[in-house]
Amino acid sequence: MKVLIIGLGGVTNGGKTTLAEKLKKMLPNCDIISQDDFFKPESEVETDERGFKLYDVLDALYMDEMVESIRNWMKSPASSGVVTEQPQNTCDNLKNTDDVYILIVEGFLLYNYEPLNELWNRRYFLTLPYEECKRRRSTRVYQPADTPGYFDGHVWPMYVKYKNELEENASNIVYLDGTKSQEELLSCVYSGIIQELKKLRE
Repeated sequence: MKVLIIGLGGVTNGGKTTLAEKLKKMLPNCDIISQDDFFKPESEVETDERGFKLYDVLDALYMDEMVESIRNWMKSPASSGVVTEQPQNTCDNLKNTDDVYILIVEGFLLYNYEPLNELWNRRYFLTLPYEECKRRRSTRVYQPADTPGYFDGHVWPMYVKYKNELEENASNIVYLDGTKSQEELLSCVYSGIIQELKKLRE
């Protein structure tokens, strides 16, 4: 039994969750773990001097639990409740992949946490320009809701900070332009995963 761990990281509202869900439908034995499921409760998230809740930092997340969840999945992916039926329209690339399990991990802060970095087979990072990101973010409802100035005061600066860290320190990350169509993004990531499946079979 073999496992592939695919990271879908990047900017808030970049399309990570949508992409993950679409890939799950196209790939055999595929599961998703979402970083958003590991946020600490609001009472445990720090507040800065401006009154902003600091959600867009690693300290706002139970990262150890997230790593543990991924490792547990790797130990026994077949028992994770993953659907093992083959996707419709299985192409030749996906034949003989019954013994391969794929985990897509999606979240906004995946590659700045060292214990996760030894797990990835492929890493993708979705980017958006400031204006488009702000526009998309304004259409979403969050619990707790974004306070006035929150995007400019916390969300965007943290994204820029972590992205700069990656560009300085990390290699083997495929940067994706989140303004491209969902079909284009899907095609790019899907073909990368197919390449990884081929490598596993060699």
